[in-house]
Amino acid sequence: MAISSLGVGSGILTQDLLDKLRKADESAQITPIDLKIADEKDKKNTLDIVDATMKNLSDAINELKRPALFDERSATVTGSSVSVTADANSDVQDFTLNVTQLATKQIEESGSFGSRTDTIANDTGSLNLNIDGEDFTIDYTDTTTLDDLKNAINDVAGDKVNATIVQIGDGDYRLFLNSVDTGSNQDITITDNDDNLSGTQLTDDMSAVQTGVDANFDFNGQAIVRSSNQVDDLVQGYHITLKEVGSSDVSVTQNRDNIMKRIDSFVEKYNSAIDELSKVTKSSTSSSERGIFSGESTIRSLKGTIEDMISNVGGGVGTLYDFGFDVSKDGTMTVDKTVLNEKLDENPKNVEAFFSGGDYTNPDGSTTALTGAFVDMSTLLSSYTDYSGILSQFTTSVSDQITSLEEQKTSATERLDAKYSTLQKQWGAYDTMISKLNSTSTLFTQLINAQNGTKQ
Repeated sequence: MAISSLGVGSGILTQDLLDKLRKADESAQITPIDLKIADEKDKKNTLDIVDATMKNLSDAINELKRPALFDERSATVTGSSVSVTADANSDVQDFTLNVTQLATKQIEESGSFGSRTDTIANDTGSLNLNIDGEDFTIDYTDTTTLDDLKNAINDVAGDKVNATIVQIGDGDYRLFLNSVDTGSNQDITITDNDDNLSGTQLTDDMSAVQTGVDANFDFNGQAIVRSSNQVDDLVQGYHITLKEVGSSDVSVTQNRDNIMKRIDSFVEKYNSAIDELSKVTKSSTSSSERGIFSGESTIRSLKGTIEDMISNVGGGVGTLYDFGFDVSKDGTMTVDKTVLNEKLDENPKNVEAFFSGGDYTNPDGSTTALTGAFVDMSTLLSSYTDYSGILSQFTTSVSDQITSLEEQKTSATERLDAKYSTLQKQWGAYDTMISKLNSTSTLFTQLINAQNGTKQ
């Protein structure tokens, strides 16, 4: 910044005086705008918090309005013989599974070879590998080794059989063929199509190490046979894995844990939203305690909408209070899970209909079609939280106000800059004139003094 020489000549119209006048003008014209900008920015920051809180609440509500939430199933197994999972909306029931035999794979062992690199044939030809009634042709030549044959089987028939070479002892290598699937239909046979194999290790000498058998188990006392230990076709939606011989008790129930988890999330997000809205809309004669939106109808209306919807949603068949929900005088929500669980035990379909929509069965046996309490809540809040909703419009209005105020500040600052630039030039000219007048006055004074001195 250049050093001003204003006032040097006169000592009257100084830069310090001009700065003080500028500061006084800024206090009168710029500071009020700055205070308004700060206030609007505080509103915008608070609105961002309110918006985030409302979106969290909306997300929690949307989780509870999904009918699929009430269709989820939980399977509890007592015993180690089986494991069970159940798809959504599958039957709710208790049953016993008694496993008497696990399904096994067919395992065949060849005769002995001296090494992995022993050739298996005297000339070109092919062999036929049959498993589960399916034929696979494996070509060979007089240079095909045991290792080559293993690789060829895996390449051609790998979806049905696994081939591996095991060293039993020194100079004793054998080809093992394991069926991929289990069951009594997994017989494995090898036939030499051209009679050019160099020995009988792969035909007559093949022996069963393990015979494939079917699984046998009882479902509530009813004998069941399956070719696999993975049973997905016994009860629709049930996925049963047979693990060992023994008995297990299974209970398939509605997945209450997930429902309660979503309920807890809703209560938490509701209380967080009400707490924030109560804080920002608080009325008080003290400015330090008064909420930033205490006089703002948009935010106060939002708070009222949330408070009222707890008792208003329900489609005329009841309210959330009937399902264990409660709101204290300070606005805090709680839920009595004992009451809610009793409702779920009594009629889970009614709870689902009340929460997510559907046909609600009344005490007299008639039905009422409901849109769902949480669906209604979502609709109410969406008018505020949607992309072009009330909160978004309010935020845009505040942002526009900040922009307008900043433009006002820029214009006011430019006017003051122009005013004081002109004043500085004018004062500079005045300072020069005063300096000249002072110089002339000093000269006259000296002449008069000199004249007076001569007369004496």
